[in-house]
Amino acid sequence: MDDRMETVVAGVALKNPVITASGTFGSGREYGELIDLNCLGAVTVKGVSCEPWKGNPIPRIAETQSGMLNSIGLQNPGVEHFIEHDLPFLRQHDTKIIVNICGHTLAQYCAVAERLADCDVDMLELNISCPNVEEGGLAFGTAPRMVERVVQAVRHYTGQPLTVKLSPEVTDITEIARAAVSGGADALSLINTLRGMKIDIHRRRAVLASKTGGYSGPGIMPVALRMVYEVCKSVDVPVIGMGGIATFEDALEFIMVGAAAVAVGTANFHNPYATVEIIEGIRGYLEENDIASLDRIRGIVD
Repeated sequence: MDDRMETVVAGVALKNPVITASGTFGSGREYGELIDLNCLGAVTVKGVSCEPWKGNPIPRIAETQSGMLNSIGLQNPGVEHFIEHDLPFLRQHDTKIIVNICGHTLAQYCAVAERLADCDVDMLELNISCPNVEEGGLAFGTAPRMVERVVQAVRHYTGQPLTVKLSPEVTDITEIARAAVSGGADALSLINTLRGMKIDIHRRRAVLASKTGGYSGPGIMPVALRMVYEVCKSVDVPVIGMGGIATFEDALEFIMVGAAAVAVGTANFHNPYATVEIIEGIRGYLEENDIASLDRIRGIVD
């Protein structure tokens, strides 16, 4: 193990700061034949709900010039399937496990957290970008009072460290971040996707069946970096930075504005070796510049 690469997020010790972003890495099995999962700081699994979710109609993925659009709709087989099939597979590897949890009601969020409370999971990631059906479909993560409420509720049901994944679709990301911390978040993950759209000019209709979807990839990195910078300056909990990271240089930008760790998402689709290459790139940068620890450069940008 390289001591220079060690990172601690909410009391969870990672061998390096590189994590997979939820929804882009399945539950690890999908990439396990291509890369050594033991190399990763942590695997964040695809969103897990209390009951199976079918997801949205197809087509639900579209490539764009600087990234991709998706409207998968958090399709997943539910928490029981995860516990029975995916968790045992992941536990065969020397990496930390972060479970992204989702729900359409407060009770659904709490049910997943409670079910996972006694499982061998290192951290939960609360996805507050889900539509709240009890409030007319407005996402849980867009109003500070609702953010604080849902985090408090989930915090009550879990003893694992809790990171909250923030939506960029807000007026002031720092206000949402402070609300999450007030509710009991141990860490924050940001940013989630931005809403976008693509038109097929020949068919004269939206490419995605749901018309709009989450925009991710290199095109959102400047926005993500700015938001991570602002949040790191406004709260005292660790931040997992994400949004368009494809190279070790990208990852270092997030670390230099204060991120404790980084999550790689869309890059996995066009380069399944991206996470491993980023880990090696960061290690090489530290060696080349004679930097003894990531802490020496974390948050160095004032």
